[in-house]
Amino acid sequence: MKPVRLATPLAATLCALVAGPVFAQQIQSSYTDVDLDRCTVISADDFGATWACSGLKGMPVMIAEGDLRMFVSYGLESTIEKAAQQTLPPFNHLGPRIEWRVSNVEGQYKPFATILRFFTAGPDGSETEGQVLVVTRVAPGATCHVAYIDARANQNANEMAREAADDLAMDFDCDNEPEIIGTFGAWER
Repeated sequence: MKPVRLATPLAATLCALVAGPVFAQQIQSSYTDVDLDRCTVISADDFGATWACSGLKGMPVMIAEGDLRMFVSYGLESTIEKAAQQTLPPFNHLGPRIEWRVSNVEGQYKPFATILRFFTAGPDGSETEGQVLVVTRVAPGATCHVAYIDARANQNANEMAREAADDLAMDFDCDNEPEIIGTFGAWER
């Protein structure tokens, strides 16, 4: 009995050509620093300030502080995006780097999400500081928080944040509340 051939060389080549674009899509990370000294102050008063910063490949990043809480938004219309009004409940400050998730799904690498560490005040003002990774969707007219991951409660928090960005951000509906991913104890919700 002869062995059965499942594919001819031509069929295998055609399958590889058809599947090629699907497998060629890649998601990568790029990083930029959060350095308010390199940003432009847009407004400031006794209650807070707003800065315009340059992000990945010059993408505008709006960082604001008010009531001891930070707000971060992205894009040309960053100040009117939902993210410009979103922060974490406890007093907080930002980590030193933004992780940009970029994809070549449209033929060129373009950011679709960010991951930024927020350091939060402990319960009742305690010195124990929390750390929350905030995943934000980056899309014109739809820039908003997608997910929160407690970086202290989850050993693989960075991987969880990347997975949340990759799986949720592109299609996330900004009318929804951000998802809590993994074990979470950074604040009462």
